This record gives sequence, C-alpha cells and structure tokens, in this order.
Amino acid sequence: MMQCGMSGARLPAANDRAIELFDRARHPTRPPVHDGYLDLLGEADPTGAHPGQRLMVSRGLPLIYERVWRPLGGRLLMGAMGPGMRGEHRIALRMLALSQNDRVLDVACGTGSFTRSFARVAGDGLVVAVDASRTMLARAVQETYADNVAYVLADACALPFRDGSFDAVCCFAALYLIERPMRAVDEIARVLAPSGRVALLSSCSRGPVPTALTRPLVKSLSGVRMFGRDELTGALRARGLVEIEQRVSGLAQFVGARKPGRP
Repeated sequence: MMQCGMSGARLPAANDRAIELFDRARHPTRPPVHDGYLDLLGEADPTGAHPGQRLMVSRGLPLIYERVWRPLGGRLLMGAMGPGMRGEHRIALRMLALSQNDRVLDVACGTGSFTRSFARVAGDGLVVAVDASRTMLARAVQETYADNVAYVLADACALPFRDGSFDAVCCFAALYLIERPMRAVDEIARVLAPSGRVALLSSCSRGPVPTALTRPLVKSLSGVRMFGRDELTGALRARGLVEIEQRVSGLAQFVGARKPGRP
C-alpha cells in the first residue's frame, strides 16, 4: 500500500525501516501515519511554552522557515562573517562523514533541509528525521521526494529507537529550544552506534557576563538557552565520546564528536 503526503505518493519502505529500529518496549504498536510522518506523540506536545518554542509549532512559520527565518536567524546568531546555510550544510556533512548505507538520525529536523542533504549522500542507507512539530514535519514531507527518508513525530528527550541504531546523528539549531537539552544529549549518545559521529549546532554564550547570569533572562524572554563555551563539549566527553571538535562563530558553536568503536 502506498503512503501519500501532500507531495504525492511516498514509498512505505523508509517508514517500515524506521519502525524496525524502534525499541519495542517504548513503542510496541505500529504508529499512525499523519501527513506522511509517523506520529508517536498523539495529543502530547513537549515543545515548551516560551515564545520561540511556540513559534516552532505554528502554522505560518514552516512556510518561511527554510528560505527566510532560518537563514536570517543563522546570520543574526553567527554574524556577517559566519557560515551561511550552504556553509552549515558543508560543516554538518564533514563532521558526520557520511557514506553509502549509513543510518542517519536528524534530531529536530524542522522542514527537512539537512535531512534532504543527508539523504543524497546516504544512498541505500536510511535517514530518519525527528521533530516535535506537526506543522514542520508536514512541510518537510511536502519538500522531500527521496525514498530513503522517514519522518517521525517524537520527543528528542525520549527517542523511540534502540541503543546504537544510527551511524550518525545531527542536531542543528535546536538544542537551545529543547526543554531538557541535556536529556536530549543523553538520547543522542544512546542511539549512536560504536564509531558513530555526531554533529551539533547550538548557542554559545560569550562576553564578560557569566552564562549563569545571562541564561535565565534570555530563556524567560525567548525560550532560547545560552550554552557556556565548554558546556556541550564537556557533556559529550562525559558521555564517553571522543575526538571532540568545536568551532565558535559569533554566538553559535558547531560541535562534532565520535563514539568509540568496537574493541
């Protein structure tokens, strides 16, 4: 049976392959498909109540997210000399070092811009993209024509997948809006396979004012969490990841790492 989204017919194989990676103790039944994505949240909404978080689940933002909102937000965060969207894609692909047959997880995928880039490289592999916004995922399905991509409505802090399911995990421009970001980092590390790579893009607090002072104010006004310069690198190191690299650009940071391989 063919599954259809607004972009037309989509092969069911990618969704079926994604379901095979689920931890059955967490999701023992086959989830429904809405607008082309697998729905694991039902009526639940883990996105948070701050203005920036509510925008992510609005109906209007997905229409301008890729072409206006996200490029403008990146420029404001990283400054005029920071990488643009093409540069971000190049950084993600370099950090993840994808190859044919890789299983890739795109956490908080939004409208699927990076998801589609990963799909072009993964070939016969599988790209699973997770977001907690129904409107973002519906738009992502419309924009995606690859048959190696599956979209899943799920909480980044409670990923449905078995341990070690993915060869690469990306989470770009999202951790700072997730209600429990370190829990999301726990989950990213958990589902990453031995020798797997991770790539993160998030905020980075800089300047003379300590992060402990600026974070509550920024969070209360916008929902955005400002991470200390060593906070994410330290979190990955504490979870056993190695070969950690960091690139700071304006008020943003790109962080890459690898999970140790099998002995």
